[in-house]
Amino acid sequence: MIVEHYTLEYLTQGNDHIIDVTGQVHDAIAESGVSTGQAALLVHGSTAALTTLEYEPGLVNHDIAAAMERIAPRNARYVHEETWHDDNGHSHVRASTVGPSLALPIVAGKIPLGTWQQVVLVDFDTRARSRIVHLSVLGR
Repeated sequence: MIVEHYTLEYLTQGNDHIIDVTGQVHDAIAESGVSTGQAALLVHGSTAALTTLEYEPGLVNHDIAAAMERIAPRNARYVHEETWHDDNGHSHVRASTVGPSLALPIVAGKIPLGTWQQVVLVDFDTRARSRIVHLSVLGR
């Protein structure tokens, strides 16, 4: 059994910024030598999320942000902001809706993604940040 851990770091712009991390995940899997197993990813922090989507301009630059604005509007009242005197209550709600982690199968040394599917990091916070994604690769 092979077990490897990788730390991937990304500089984000905040405000629903989406970054395609597929290439770095595939590179880590290749480096690990795992042919069959699982890739487990977790983004560090409570205002960012991981998911899969078609990484194309319409989704990346408009549709996801528009959908999130309907789910957790920036200008709504958030008790979190009253408690901590900050401006990112919507960021926490958005991130928790999408989720901080992914568990993806590894088949023949790769994640079997669909033709238009990529693994992405979404930063919902209200400012630019350095984001860490922990990646554990397990298998044989």
